Amino acid sequence: MERKQGFFSALKDEVIRGLSPVRSRRRPKLLTDGSLTGETLAPLYEGPDQDGSELGESKRAGSGIGLWMKGQLSRAPSVGAKYRSDLRLLLGVMGAPLAPVHVSSVDPFPHLCIKDTPIETSSAQYILQQYTAASGGQKLQNSIKNAYAMGKVKMVASELETASRVVKHKHVVGAADTGGFVLWQMNPDMWYVELAVGGSKVQAGCNGNLVWRHTPWLGSRTAKGPVRPLRRALQGLDPRTTASMFTDAKCVGEKKINGEDCFILKLTADPQTLKARSEGPAEIIRHVLFGYFSQKTGLIVHMEDSHLTRIQATGTDAVYWETTINSSMDDYRSVEGVMIAHSGHSVVTLFRFGEMAMSHTKTRMEEAWTIEEVAFNVPGLSIDCFIPPADLKSAPFSETSDFPGGERGKSGLVVASHRAKVAALG
Repeated sequence: MERKQGFFSALKDEVIRGLSPVRSRRRPKLLTDGSLTGETLAPLYEGPDQDGSELGESKRAGSGIGLWMKGQLSRAPSVGAKYRSDLRLLLGVMGAPLAPVHVSSVDPFPHLCIKDTPIETSSAQYILQQYTAASGGQKLQNSIKNAYAMGKVKMVASELETASRVVKHKHVVGAADTGGFVLWQMNPDMWYVELAVGGSKVQAGCNGNLVWRHTPWLGSRTAKGPVRPLRRALQGLDPRTTASMFTDAKCVGEKKINGEDCFILKLTADPQTLKARSEGPAEIIRHVLFGYFSQKTGLIVHMEDSHLTRIQATGTDAVYWETTINSSMDDYRSVEGVMIAHSGHSVVTLFRFGEMAMSHTKTRMEEAWTIEEVAFNVPGLSIDCFIPPADLKSAPFSETSDFPGGERGKSGLVVASHRAKVAALG
């Protein structure tokens, strides 16, 4: 409680002083290693100045959180090329992926309907009603206008498999990159996340009309297709959006997850959405999301989504990238009456195949996270906090992952010619 009071006190002081979050922005700065810090949007404070000694005056959290995040943002990145490649891959794929389809926080939740409804659909609706009740109830969730969460993360590229060998990282715990993230959300459909790991940052946001992302290697770009929620919010942080995401899902069976019996709901992105999300030589072929809801507690305890992308430039063979993310959520605790998962673990598999039968590669990445602080209906938060960066480029980012240099093969030409459009996973 003391930490939360410190957070609200710091935010209240800024509101009283009349400091708009937008005013706290600065122009992108050049760090000593030559990379751009990019523009940090409010409600988050900026990263370190060029000398790394000051964080600026635009803190949006308590002093303890500010000092901890300062340490994450000011970490000196390693100069090793292999390290930079791994970190870019980790942040590109796991930094800020998006959910498969558009949902809106203002859409009414459907009533349970059994008549003339397939059993798979009515069963899914019943499971979602149980989930909503277990998470705190619809009335309480509808009263939430905005939300804030801060957490710590640990990421590692744990395994690389090629046609001829498998390379595993030894001492995975010691090799992991640690950092943290801050997530802000506001109705309707606005969110902003900043994740800092290993001296690099990924920022992403949505103002309700467009989704954008900033990475040190590509700058700020918009996302193709309809506005979609941040996947990280579905990992036990936003029950309302999670329930809305699975509104059109079907119940496809049961399965034990970590010894717990669960119902399985399956959601498939429609062809129109997939087409809208495709860009240039990159075509999103499918995107499927599975949610595993505990039969005992009613809460979502596991989530798996997989999407397949086909990349083919004129005169070249097609290359396929399949990205699968498995996330487990646990340590549910009540925060102001809402059940929030306070820890979790994700395993990402990035599988590349095509061209020749013996040219496939498979990369395995892992992320563990803990939630340190959550708050709802934060005073002073406004739509100004979700304004996109001023340097936002019109060229969109696609949803293929940042290809590791050693895995590109013949598709390197494709990547090079479309680097502005084919960026990190969305």
